[in-house]
Amino acid sequence: MLDLLGTIAANILSLPGILGFAAGMMTRNLAIAAVVGVLIGAIETMVFAGFSMAAVEPLELVIGICVGAAFAVLGCLVRIRGATV
Repeated sequence: MLDLLGTIAANILSLPGILGFAAGMMTRNLAIAAVVGVLIGAIETMVFAGFSMAAVEPLELVIGICVGAAFAVLGCLVRIRGATV
């Protein structure tokens, strides 16, 4: 359980969370933000695995993709809401 929570927290504080949020703030389209977040999460996992699919853990890849997409959509929503206030 701690391993799972640690992986989620590491992804939030690492590239999928930070870059996903920043990339989401660059667009007002939720679909584009989600796709960019997925790409960021997948690429970050591959970079830290040394571009070897044998070194990628499936759970870590799924968590990276989910965190990237969620934070990109969150960043998009911040941009949309901030533009109307």
